[in-house]
Amino acid sequence: MTIASMLAGREQVVIGCRPDQTVSDAAQLLAEKRIGALPVMEGDVVVGIFSERDLLYCIAKAGAEALAKPIRDVMTSPAITISPQENALDTLGLMTRRRIRHLPVVDGGKLVAFVSIGDIVKYRIEKIETEANQLRDYIQLA
Repeated sequence: MTIASMLAGREQVVIGCRPDQTVSDAAQLLAEKRIGALPVMEGDVVVGIFSERDLLYCIAKAGAEALAKPIRDVMTSPAITISPQENALDTLGLMTRRRIRHLPVVDGGKLVAFVSIGDIVKYRIEKIETEANQLRDYIQLA
């Protein structure tokens, strides 16, 4: 089970931001879209991640003035990325070990998707349920 198979048939609308945008802009986007992180992009290249955790840390450190800072000053960089060919379970392990909840999926140097730990867990549960149903059907036929 690869990330590519998980993403197959899924609409790939990735909401991101630029490093020159302000923390306030990014916080507003996170709240408006009800998401936990944004890839920080320079063109097609992922240069970092801005997450709820980054927002919390920069406000705790700098107070209200943090909202006027550019994202480049507070983002997590360099971003850890994965390829579409990455195994989904290995990706889940990476996210658990590194204590991260979002990963950019990069192919040929370009962002193609942005996955969360919830996306991977949901996909894995669906696969397990499908396999369990197939086994039940097989047993009932036997």
